[in-house]
Amino acid sequence: MRITPDNKLQKLIIIGDRLLIRPTTPHERTQSGLYLPPGVQEREKVQQGYVIKTGPGYVLPVPAEDEPWKNTEDQVKYIPLQAREGDLAIFLLSGATEVMYQDQKYFIVPQSAILMLEREEDL
Repeated sequence: MRITPDNKLQKLIIIGDRLLIRPTTPHERTQSGLYLPPGVQEREKVQQGYVIKTGPGYVLPVPAEDEPWKNTEDQVKYIPLQAREGDLAIFLLSGATEVMYQDQKYFIVPQSAILMLEREEDL
């Protein structure tokens, strides 16, 4: 599911180091053959899904300015996340928050709860 100009997911802004993930169905398999059997999902409390949107990343602390005459614009800088839109993520449910948006189930997951990513592009 790609974000398109007419897609209402563009209204959503993901904060910080979090990801918006659309869960896959238990029997959905990727082109490379990766999938989690239902037994693993129940026993290990893990889930898989596609990254739909990402937050900007981890906030870097702003150093204190010793020069008061300089313009003090708020220029927040971030360390980007490893996950990208379109990646298949396997994540811990214990760190995820389930949300419903436009009659579709999603998870908001911090990057620290991600166990593995599968990216379709060549490395």
